Amino acid sequence: MSGSFLYFAYGSNLSSKRIHINNPTATRKCIGMLKGFRLDFNNWSKRWGGHCATIVPDLNEDVWGAVWEINSCNMPDLDRQEGVERNIYKVLDVTVKTDTNEELLCRSYQLCSLPDNRIPFEQRLPSKIYLGTILQGANECGLPEHYIKKLMSIDHNSFDGPVNLNQND
Repeated sequence: MSGSFLYFAYGSNLSSKRIHINNPTATRKCIGMLKGFRLDFNNWSKRWGGHCATIVPDLNEDVWGAVWEINSCNMPDLDRQEGVERNIYKVLDVTVKTDTNEELLCRSYQLCSLPDNRIPFEQRLPSKIYLGTILQGANECGLPEHYIKKLMSIDHNSFDGPVNLNQND
């Protein structure tokens, strides 16, 4: 494989420390917004001690994240990290609008098992450490202040670690 691809990260991979564990060629290109989706949580993660982030179609919402440029040699590593072969996440091609109004076609990931709105959000909370990793990455990337405030308002289940970021679950 040669070349590179663009990856839209909205969860723990907002953090450069986190993404570089499995994708050492990743370079943050910009930030961007995915229109018509909302950030939500589902699927319990042993690694994180809480539920994982996903994007869910919602015409009234937007998700902000980081656009990473990654060498194509790392695509299998990113897929493995996201559990594609284990049917945890699936690949989703999305169009992201950058903060300079450029539209970029990016690879992203969506949980195979989307949240069921009949199950209260309180039963699918992220852990404190996972949400903290997302917030740290959001600040590091320079996501808009209104979006960071929205992330800060998300409830968590109080689990604060430890976690093994190299573990696959």
